Order: sequence, then C-alpha cells, then structure tokens
Amino acid sequence: MALSDTTEIHQFTCLDDNFGVLIHDTDTGTTIAVDVPDADAYEKALEQTGWSLTHILITHHHWDHVQGLGTLKRKTGATVIGPERSRLKIAEFDRTVEDGDDVRCGPYEIKAISTPGHTLDQISWYIASIKVAHTGDTLFSLGCGRVFEGDRDMMWSSLAKLMRQLPDDTTIYCGHEYTQANARFALTIDPDNADLKARADEVAALREKDAATLPTTMAKEKATNPFLRAGEASVAAALGMEGKSAAEVFSEIRMRKDNA
Repeated sequence: MALSDTTEIHQFTCLDDNFGVLIHDTDTGTTIAVDVPDADAYEKALEQTGWSLTHILITHHHWDHVQGLGTLKRKTGATVIGPERSRLKIAEFDRTVEDGDDVRCGPYEIKAISTPGHTLDQISWYIASIKVAHTGDTLFSLGCGRVFEGDRDMMWSSLAKLMRQLPDDTTIYCGHEYTQANARFALTIDPDNADLKARADEVAALREKDAATLPTTMAKEKATNPFLRAGEASVAAALGMEGKSAAEVFSEIRMRKDNA
C-alpha cells in the first residue's frame, strides 16, 4: 500500500490473528516495524519486500506483541523504541518515550500518544506526515482492547484522546484481526446505524475471501465503532442510558462485550 511518493506499508499476518506492519521509505531505505509478534514472520516479510529493518516501535509489553523482538533485533540491528513504563520489562529498548514525545526514524517524525487501559504502558504511534497511526491494542476496527491493567474510565479517556488527536483522514493500523466478531457485537449495541450495517457487510465479504479488514480510518471508526460512539445520544438511548455520561455508556458497552 503506497501512502506517498516515497512511503510503502506492508501488513501481514502473524501468529493466529495478529498483524505485523512494516513502514518503508524508498528514498532513505528506512524501514520501521511496529511490534514483533513473531520474528519468523517479520524475517519472511523483509525477505519478500527486500527491505532492511532500521527501527522497531513497540506499543506495549504483552507477549504476543514482543515475543519475537529479541531475535529480530539481533538479526537486524534495528533501533528499538517503546514505552518508558515497559523499560524494566523489555531489555531490548534503545530509547523509551513518554506521552507526547516525538521520535525521528529516518524521514519520519513519529509522535508517541499514551493510551493506557488495555495495559498501563500502551503507546499509540502517529506519523502525521503520512497520516498513519498504529493504535496497538487500544483501538480496533469496530472495537477496543480489553481492559486488563487500567480501568474502563482510563480506556474511555484514551479513546477520546485518539479521537481528539487523530484527524478523520488518519489511516489506522492495529494489533489484531478482530473486526468480524466486533461487527457482530456492534450491531447489538447500535442496530439502527446504517454506516455500521454497511461496514459489517463489507467485513463479511472481506473475511469470506480471507482478506484483511484493516487498515481502517478514524472517520470510519467514528461513524461505526460503538466504543467511540459512547457519547452519541442514539447509542445511550439504545442502551436505556439517556442522560448518562459518555464514560458511563462506554463502561456499559465494554462490560457487555466482556460478557458476550
């Protein structure tokens, strides 16, 4: 997928339902990996593309995002950047970031956006120059991550932060292919949403062909993702929660998804 005259992005599957992502600049040869669920999958992707890995960005410490990190760093010598909160958990870091920090990877200036909830260390990465973000396990297409280390108020704050900071035309990559299951659940929350119905049909057709449902866009998620629509009166009404805050509505939706 080409996003500019010099940027190409290669997305590929890892493990059972994870995604690997490579971002490549054809002028400088800079190649960035986001998370390393499986070193073998990344090595095959690099061989297939002919790219040489220069940087690795980590979103959070869960094993299915970092278990291949040590091997891939040793084989490529790539510079590893990730959340300061994971510094004692991940030995391979060359640099750590806090919320709002900018890092330079070749021609790309990349902003670290702290989005805790799924984990406390979760970082979403945003490259404004090419309008691309990777939201790890915070924001999925038609869903959001389970709340393991934070709480539901924290997760809602993180999603609201992404909605504020990422323009509608941002292309969004994330950690997992969960969209079809998310679509089935979303329709139980927001059944009269025509955009959601159309997206669910699109997702079903893609999965029938074993095609990826990602990337998505912020505009598409704002229109269809019930977790981002917790502040909409129609969603509150559908849940019988008229007058409740967006955080309260989000908490109810997340609890229902946990129990689905």
